[in-house]
Amino acid sequence: MTDFSGKHLVVTGGTGALGSAVVGALLKAGATCSVPYIVEAEAQRFAHRDKVRLIEVPDLADEASVDLVYKDVTLWASIHIAGGFAMGKVADTDKAALMAQIEQNLISCFLCCRAAVKAIGKTGGRIVNVTARAALEPRTGAGMSAYTIAKSGVAALTIALAEEVAKDGILVNAVAPSIMDTAANRAPMPKADFAAWPKVEEVAATILHLASPDNRVTRGAIVPVYGKS
Repeated sequence: MTDFSGKHLVVTGGTGALGSAVVGALLKAGATCSVPYIVEAEAQRFAHRDKVRLIEVPDLADEASVDLVYKDVTLWASIHIAGGFAMGKVADTDKAALMAQIEQNLISCFLCCRAAVKAIGKTGGRIVNVTARAALEPRTGAGMSAYTIAKSGVAALTIALAEEVAKDGILVNAVAPSIMDTAANRAPMPKADFAAWPKVEEVAATILHLASPDNRVTRGAIVPVYGKS
């Protein structure tokens, strides 16, 4: 197992299904974690709440709120899982719905990347974003175009930022999951082949590698984590 002892990481979306798996694995590997959260009920049932620094944040698409998360920390890595999902055909999606997806997914990721780059500085570190399969395969984004647009922006941001900060020893990558095997995803698709879906622990393992000191060369990658689906 990778050793994260003495390393501080920020994990946005850390109280969700994938985030909990990531934080749990990081804690087991010796890391110190700061976990911003928005939903109080989710924070209350978070299994690792007594082992991390929980930070209430009203909106990760707000620049001032994000800057407070990263203020006065010596940071090794930042992992950006927080986001939002909405179905909707283009004809049924108004500007407000489009902007909601862009703010929840792209703007929040951009602002966290910006703050992370400043906090890591020139000492070197890692940034891992979470995009989606639809960003790599836009045809699969039919019926959820606003989400696909936003997650495609996260993929483009990842690649561009990786090039910007490589000279400072900051390696930036992203994972692109297909539908993950969670209770929330099973509920609306009870007849799906759940065995084919990637497990959150499996996706977390890929994220941990990209965020770890063991990753010495990979940057600007959008890693598909599809399982058998």
